Amino acid sequence: MYKIVIFGGGSGASHLLKGLKLFPVELTSVITVCDNGKSTGKLRKEFSTPAVGDISKVLLEMSNVSNDIRELMNYRFTASQTLENHSIKNLLLTALLDLKGDFKHALPVLEELLNTKGRILPLTEDNVELIGETLNGKLIVGEAQITAAKEKMLNISYNKPFSINKGVYKTIKDADLIIISYGSLYTSILPHLVVKELAEKIDNSNARKMYICNLMSQPGETDDYSVSDHVKVIQKYIKLDAVIANDSPIDSEIVKMYSSKEQKDPIPFDLDKIKKLDIEIISDKTFIIEDGLLRHDPLIMGYLVFSYLMKNKNNLKGTTKVNSKIH
Repeated sequence: MYKIVIFGGGSGASHLLKGLKLFPVELTSVITVCDNGKSTGKLRKEFSTPAVGDISKVLLEMSNVSNDIRELMNYRFTASQTLENHSIKNLLLTALLDLKGDFKHALPVLEELLNTKGRILPLTEDNVELIGETLNGKLIVGEAQITAAKEKMLNISYNKPFSINKGVYKTIKDADLIIISYGSLYTSILPHLVVKELAEKIDNSNARKMYICNLMSQPGETDDYSVSDHVKVIQKYIKLDAVIANDSPIDSEIVKMYSSKEQKDPIPFDLDKIKKLDIEIISDKTFIIEDGLLRHDPLIMGYLVFSYLMKNKNNLKGTTKVNSKIH
């Protein structure tokens, strides 16, 4: 069974896992623990723990439970001032951290409870914060604050040195494919890659490295970024073997809605520039519309990733082209 390791944050990684778990692969998801917004931020402040929100979100997507249990885990106490809009899954994971002392001993309990397929590894057990440096030299502390600033980032770093979860290095060593997931480039993806030792371990591993590009820009941070721009940022840290990107137009009404309400725009598929980056290109219509919202199609993403592995099964570091559309 092929071993896939996914690096990312909450929403992107969780949605990708929703499709990948349907295929015969062994999954490990490495998640950053810097979220300091909303429920997660309040729990971090009160209990002095790393962020639980992204991890609990990914756990639920990797689970095999009924819709009733899924609905319960996502339930938030919106009418309570004391419980401050916390979700059940966040409270459960925080309680387990309090009981067990760390993610290493807490996560297996929740994985058993939710009957998850695969493993979740927090990037670190340490309580750390992201620091963003803008183009004009301003320092912004906190993941939520970086996102809210909507400014171009020159650099991402951490507020202090920290230890990488040892299990992360082992899973990199054993991997057949390492996926850099879609998600916020500067607050979900680069927090992994700016750790020099980790980036070196990924880059030097025998696994193939794949990036799945975002559908829409991040206000301020990636305005006017194309697919090739995203790839260039990531390849400052690691060499990629393949990229999956959307090459199909998005309905104009959806585009207008995202532009007016969230200041987000579709990521242009600039094929000619991508070809110059010495990277395998896998493209297709990779999105669906769910309840009026634009999402990566988890089944299509799982299929494209698994097809890539299958067609390269005899030489995972070879040059066989595995494209939904040949470029």
